[in-house]
Amino acid sequence: MGIFGAMTTAISGLRAQSFALEHISGNIANSQTTGFKRTETGFSDLVPNSPPRRQAAGSVDAFARATNTSQGDVVNSDTETHMAITGDGYFVVEPRSGQADGAPLFSGVDNYTRRGDFQLDRNGFLVNGTGYYLKGVAIDPQTGNPNGSLPAIVRVTNDFLPAKATSEIDYRANLAAFPLTSLADPQIPNSELLSVASFNNDPRASGAGFVRADDVNDLLAQSISGGAVTAFDATGAPINVQLRWAKIDNASGTADTWNLFYQEDSAATGAAPAWRNVGTDYVFGTNGQLNPAVPTVTITGLTVNGNNLGNITLDHGANGITQFADPNGITKVTNLSQNGFAAGELVGVSLGEGGRLAASYTNGQTLAIAEVSIVSFNADGALKKLDGGAFATTQDSGAAISGALGTIIGQSLESSNTDIADEFTKLIITQQAYSAGTRIISTSDEMLQEALNMIR
Repeated sequence: MGIFGAMTTAISGLRAQSFALEHISGNIANSQTTGFKRTETGFSDLVPNSPPRRQAAGSVDAFARATNTSQGDVVNSDTETHMAITGDGYFVVEPRSGQADGAPLFSGVDNYTRRGDFQLDRNGFLVNGTGYYLKGVAIDPQTGNPNGSLPAIVRVTNDFLPAKATSEIDYRANLAAFPLTSLADPQIPNSELLSVASFNNDPRASGAGFVRADDVNDLLAQSISGGAVTAFDATGAPINVQLRWAKIDNASGTADTWNLFYQEDSAATGAAPAWRNVGTDYVFGTNGQLNPAVPTVTITGLTVNGNNLGNITLDHGANGITQFADPNGITKVTNLSQNGFAAGELVGVSLGEGGRLAASYTNGQTLAIAEVSIVSFNADGALKKLDGGAFATTQDSGAAISGALGTIIGQSLESSNTDIADEFTKLIITQQAYSAGTRIISTSDEMLQEALNMIR
């Protein structure tokens, strides 16, 4: 029994080392495979039932040990849709089950992967290098919040992003305490003020004041530029809104009053309105702050060169408009922006903060379209390996758990976690163990020959 037992044990050892060699071979072969997780080999001894003082040598069994939680190096990529996970988590993906009219069909069965080399295909799907399609939770374009919690196949359409009409202009500025208009002279009191006497009508009339085309030169000479902003109508047509500030009152240095004008018609002639007063007095105290505060102003039916933008809100914030001394005597605009934009065509998709995929358009807008889902498992090592670096759940792994703690990094890829040097070390040890096992078999064979020769 001893010689035959030794031979049987040696054969099990050869089988186990061959199993280990197969893993080493696969690990080395996939040392450059994106997101690959190497397979380690574990060994367990099999012991026959024997009395302690007559314990017979057992054999060995080999089993695969997963390294799914072992992080591979994260390397930079030039592709904006490439992504990598650092820490815990897997992308939710799905392979296609067929094709109809050039578009992929899906069976609805989720798989999981760490391979993040996703790119847009001709149908607008994000698919990685081994044919798995990315899944995520769609984002509501109005609220910016996820629509539900169940991930679905992410698809990016080539539809134009509709234009958005301007409804609000964010405007912050400092007005020089002494504006250096063309007529302003520090030696002449009130020369910096807008003189109503030079106009044929009063442009400061409540809510309806305007400057006639005949009086435009007087306005330009007695006011300072307030900047310009390009607004958009409902069709996305750009409209240039020109602004000017005019100081209209200086009550002995205790309160200064300003009015804001916008250009209504650049081609107006004669008595036709050319510039329009927004209809609000901006009154400053001695501290350079508005008193009372003017956080917002609504311009009713703002029209420029015949283009009606509708009601526009000027948002100044709590202390957005001030009057402090400025040696240049100009308007220092700190913010002049608006919330409209023209229609835009899709130019690319990239990964933003929080694992959100964002579509970029030719009009400069970026729109979040989906939140990439990553999941975790209670028993990562019990996942079933599939072709292409994907995994499937098993009874032992448990179901996927949403909200993994890992972080998604854009324009990056996770490399294979195979260490070539370590694999070569294991290869040498495996080879030595296999060679030693063959010596056991050859020695057992020689001993059997000797036993048979005794009979002869």
